Amino acid sequence: MASFSETRSWVETANQPETDFPLANLPYGVFSRRSGDPRPRVGVAIGDSILDVTAAVNNECVSLSPAAAVCDRQTLNALMELDRAERIQFRSALTEVLRDGSDLARKAMSCDDILVPMRDANLHLPVAIGDYTDFYASIHHATNVGSMFRPEQPLLPNYKYVPIGYHGRASSIVVSGTPIRRPAGQTRPADAETPKYGPTRMLDYESELGLFVGSGNELGSAVPLSDAEGHVFGYCLVNDWSARDIQAWEYQPLGPFLAKNFATTVSPWVVTAEAVEPYRVRAFERPAGDPRPLDYLMTEENERSGGIDATLEVYICSKKMRDDGVSPVLLSKAPFALMYWTMAQLVAHHTSNGCNLKTGDLIASGTVSGPAPDQLGCLLELTKRGANPVTLPTGESRKFLEDGDEVIMRGRLGSGTGPTIGFGECRGVILPASS
Repeated sequence: MASFSETRSWVETANQPETDFPLANLPYGVFSRRSGDPRPRVGVAIGDSILDVTAAVNNECVSLSPAAAVCDRQTLNALMELDRAERIQFRSALTEVLRDGSDLARKAMSCDDILVPMRDANLHLPVAIGDYTDFYASIHHATNVGSMFRPEQPLLPNYKYVPIGYHGRASSIVVSGTPIRRPAGQTRPADAETPKYGPTRMLDYESELGLFVGSGNELGSAVPLSDAEGHVFGYCLVNDWSARDIQAWEYQPLGPFLAKNFATTVSPWVVTAEAVEPYRVRAFERPAGDPRPLDYLMTEENERSGGIDATLEVYICSKKMRDDGVSPVLLSKAPFALMYWTMAQLVAHHTSNGCNLKTGDLIASGTVSGPAPDQLGCLLELTKRGANPVTLPTGESRKFLEDGDEVIMRGRLGSGTGPTIGFGECRGVILPASS
């Protein structure tokens, strides 16, 4: 495991223990100013502010390099496809600009257009996403869901051998803060012989971690597990909204379709692979009797450090709670280190048949759940398909999401025994179905 950085920043809010964005993080995003120049461009989160990289270059605080030259773009894609060594060097240069006491920091502090308060900025979808794949990598989630539908056989025979996934819809991926319209579709109630069409009554969230592909691979070539981490640019939070009643009717025999493709929300900040490195841990230790991964999904390095020490939290805030001034309530807090399949294994498996990943592709982990009741990453698990509703501070109950509900996801890297960094927020409010 790499060492943690305890270097201070001249941006004082970046030194506060609770911040998601200390100097050790420096995630990338795309923002625009609410006043002044409205053009979206690349920024770096630091404390409660954003470093405008283009302004830093224009003020000669950052040298014009291949990485700096593409930070005036409206997406991160051009930065993501650069050689990893170039990206690492660029991150070091940004660290010097923001490090307290450096010569470049003193110069940056004298410029009034380099730092933008987050409250004065609009955050945009950071990546032009070409393809999106969602996996099912939590054995706890898979077992919990399987138990509801197949109590005699919660896990299908292939689960412990092959990472299960489906291809999602990139066009409906939205950035945090975008309202989510309640979808409609076909459902068949348990007491009905034929389906009906209408708004979902079982709208759910799924708390996940996603990775963005940096460099892709050629069509027909596979990415070996030993090289998979080198194809990852960074990580974000993902909410894979799901209509459970639509899903139950349509998923056989080909899997998720309209129940999933109406919206997926991602956090606006991409935490780089380099920032995640100090939080690497051993991969999940499979119980005795579980099969060993097939050779293409097995290396000693992946077993030693393929896991990620991250915790994902989910909060809910109803409209009544907001109206009454009640803070969002925590629903779950799940450990990502317990995922059955590592993110590197997902990349390796995805390409094992010659499928070509491209810069900007999004790969999500699937719902992150743990073994404890407070570690369940969706309402389907948390309420046992609606049988055990959640009670909110206002006295309201929730089997599934209602119109006006806001779901807020947060994530942190680190178990709390040392410095931690975060992903920011991934949030969305449910709007009524279209009339």
